[in-house]
Amino acid sequence: MIPIKFLALALIAGGILALAYGGFTYTKSTHDTRIGPIELSVQNKQTVNIPVWAGVGAIVLGGVLLLAGKGK
Repeated sequence: MIPIKFLALALIAGGILALAYGGFTYTKSTHDTRIGPIELSVQNKQTVNIPVWAGVGAIVLGGVLLLAGKGK
């Protein structure tokens, strides 16, 4: 019972964060080159957008799990 409640609350919190921020950005190092003592690397910023429907779906699914856990 407790793991289902924990999962439900995690889904609700994740859905709220997805709606609030809409995505996240991370840095990816793509090329490393060494020419003698000199090192070169290229870092690209990657952005991952989270769709609104995914955030709403996580909140709804979390709510359903939370209500289903109370019924037992």
